[in-house]
Amino acid sequence: MPQRIGFLLECLWHAVHHQPMRITTWNVNSLNVRLPHLLEYLTEFEPDIVALQETKLPDEKFPAPEIEAAGYRVIFSGQKTYNGVAILSRQEAGEIVSGIPEFDDPQQRLLAATIDGVRIVNVYIPNGQEVGSEKYAYKFAWLSAFRDFLKLEMEKHERLVVLGDFNIAPADSDVHDPKRWQGKIMCSDDEREMFAEIINLGLVDTVRELYPDEPMFSWWDYRMNAFRRRWGIRIDHLLATPLMQPAAAGVATDYRARERPSDHAPVWVDFN
Repeated sequence: MPQRIGFLLECLWHAVHHQPMRITTWNVNSLNVRLPHLLEYLTEFEPDIVALQETKLPDEKFPAPEIEAAGYRVIFSGQKTYNGVAILSRQEAGEIVSGIPEFDDPQQRLLAATIDGVRIVNVYIPNGQEVGSEKYAYKFAWLSAFRDFLKLEMEKHERLVVLGDFNIAPADSDVHDPKRWQGKIMCSDDEREMFAEIINLGLVDTVRELYPDEPMFSWWDYRMNAFRRRWGIRIDHLLATPLMQPAAAGVATDYRARERPSDHAPVWVDFN
């Protein structure tokens, strides 16, 4: 009988201490505007970790008190008007890295930290504007440096999630109209090949692992009533090492339908 009780207590301990970890990525496209939406999301979905992109705030204006009042610690790397990344978490973040080491870039696009034993790499990959443009070349210079940085990070951390706005739709199934988008920015062959190179470092596209055949769009252009017409594409991703086992995932599309929304919706994954 005592052995049976001991076994049940051990099962209860595991049930309490091994709850799924809910991780979210969200390009908020101005945290100053979208802070009420973020606070609502934290209450509704109760994520453990949230990676934000395009906060568009200098560090001195980051709304840390409001986020901390909601029960989250926060680290951030911002700049005025453009870019900016942040990580919210229930547990303390350590081993913080801001920007890609040895890649000289004034744009704040990467923030990495270790939280509760998991390495989180939050990225806002350049859009590229147009295939063949100078900004397209910058996108690939940034991606090349990022790929090399990520390879080193994966050598140090077995449990790793790289997430954010990749500005790449990896396959035709990630686009509402593949013919219309063929060869265009975010859908070009070169961008998709680079995405495949990043996956081939040893990562899993967790949303596609769980839902291989569903659209799971995460971005809809503000123009032409794209959201109402369901003209979306999937460019916000959570990629993970094999030890991070995805159990469930979703896109909180309701947040794209709200008043003054970001053009992106939050994407979340529960990891065992």
